[in-house]
Amino acid sequence: MTAPLAIEVRELRHTYPGADHPAVDGLSFSVAAGEVFGFLGPSGAGKTTTQQCVIGLLSGWTGSVRIFGRDVREWGRELYDQIGVAFELPAGYARLTAREDLAHFAALHGTASRDVDELLASVWLSDAADAPIGTFSKGMRIRLNLARAMLHNPRLLFLDEPTSGLDPATARQVRSLIAAEQERGTSVFLTTHDMATADAVCDRVAFMVDGRIAASDSPRALRLAAGTGRIRVEYRDEAGKRLERSFPLQGEQDGLAALLASGRVEAIHSTEASLDDVFVQLTGRSL
Repeated sequence: MTAPLAIEVRELRHTYPGADHPAVDGLSFSVAAGEVFGFLGPSGAGKTTTQQCVIGLLSGWTGSVRIFGRDVREWGRELYDQIGVAFELPAGYARLTAREDLAHFAALHGTASRDVDELLASVWLSDAADAPIGTFSKGMRIRLNLARAMLHNPRLLFLDEPTSGLDPATARQVRSLIAAEQERGTSVFLTTHDMATADAVCDRVAFMVDGRIAASDSPRALRLAAGTGRIRVEYRDEAGKRLERSFPLQGEQDGLAALLASGRVEAIHSTEASLDDVFVQLTGRSL
């Protein structure tokens, strides 16, 4: 028997009271079990609104939303034992320690929780387990936020801008954490405008603009379809001056063979369009 889709959305629409245009305008997409799916777009594109509709925080929408084959409006409170949510702005009780915070939230669920110390270690917070959350940096709060979302072994994680405002090292840690959760069999719905994170961890992405999906595929397929591959050669001329030339990856490469045979080549690189480039090309918008 085929496992049900983690998320199945059909013709989702939502308009905020008083707004002239819908924030989400006829979205249809699905997320397979065990898949990391990226929802990409600039601020105001409708990413967070879509997530809030899917997890039951917004009402008044139309269309169909199913979580693990069941209509989201039929789940009730038990839905939150099946999903974990980490919002963009980290929350927490400033006077509680990290260990106390996780113990508090564990008591709210009807499912078995993961070992708190192991979970804190997985988000690199072991040394801060007994420190008050009020003393945490933003990066530490975001990692604790992720730990809270994973606390009750959810089958599906919703991560809203999990690398926003983080330094490169912490962002890499968050990416490795997402990959580890996928290895555990968890499905991940990631909303972000961080193309580097999306490219690194997502099996598929959807480009979101003005409440609609402009394109959806794997990051690699989108890059290959939208961009022209190039070969970039770094070399020195007869006087020793460092130069660079670019050749198409396919088609006419006039001069490349001679340059390679010259013995003056120092480096060769293949290049392709970045996910940012593809987004701009397909949507006409920049992030």
